[in-house]
Amino acid sequence: MALVPYEENPLPAFSKLHNSSAQFRFANQELRLAQDWKRLGVAAVVWDAAVVMCMYLELGAVELKGKKVVELGAGTGLVGIVAALLGAQVTITDREPALEFLSANVAANLPPPAGDLVVVSELTWGQGLERFPEGGFDVVLGADIVYLEETFPSLLRTLEHLCSGSTVVLLACKIRYERDARFLSMLRRSFTVEEVHYDKDRDIRLYKASRLPRRRDL
Repeated sequence: MALVPYEENPLPAFSKLHNSSAQFRFANQELRLAQDWKRLGVAAVVWDAAVVMCMYLELGAVELKGKKVVELGAGTGLVGIVAALLGAQVTITDREPALEFLSANVAANLPPPAGDLVVVSELTWGQGLERFPEGGFDVVLGADIVYLEETFPSLLRTLEHLCSGSTVVLLACKIRYERDARFLSMLRRSFTVEEVHYDKDRDIRLYKASRLPRRRDL
C-alpha cells in the first residue's frame, strides 16, 4: 500500500520511477538506491527534487561536516545518505511503513564507518516530537515533501520543534499547484524564507529558511 495516494502514469517521463533501482554519483561515491513504486508508491522512488538537493549540498553552500542534520520524509534516503558522505551526523526519518526499505538503502550505500554516523528513525510529522531534541539540529533537509495540503500544519509544527534560531532549513520543491505556494506563505509566519537555487531543467526550486525569534526568546 502506498504511503500517499498516487495514480499510475503511462508517460515515458515517469517510467524511470518504476525501475527497481536508481544509480547516482555523489560525494565521490557510486550510489545505488532501491525503488519500490508498487509497494510504497511515491515514498519509494527518487524524485528530481532529491537529486537537485544533493547537487546543491555538494557545492558546499551549507556546512555539513560535523553538523547534526535531520532529513524529513526521506523516502529512498538519497539526501540523508549524501549528507552523511559529506561529513554530517544524520537522522534520516520517514513514516513507519517505509523504515525497513529506507534502512536497507542506508545500509547498502553507507557501510561503516560512514554508516555509523546515521540513525534511521520513525517520524510522522506533528506526532511524538518529544522524541527529538527541541531545536537540536543544525540543518533540516526536505526534498519534495510539500505536496499534500492536509500535512502542511503538522509539517510546520515539526519544523518549529526541530529548529533553533541558528538552524538552516533547506527545502527542494517543485511548485506544482497553488497550494504548494500557500505552504511557503505559512512557513513565512515563523521563518525567514528565500529562494537560493533554481534548476531550470528540472523546474526545482530550493528554499533556505531560518527560524524567526519566538516571543519567549525576545
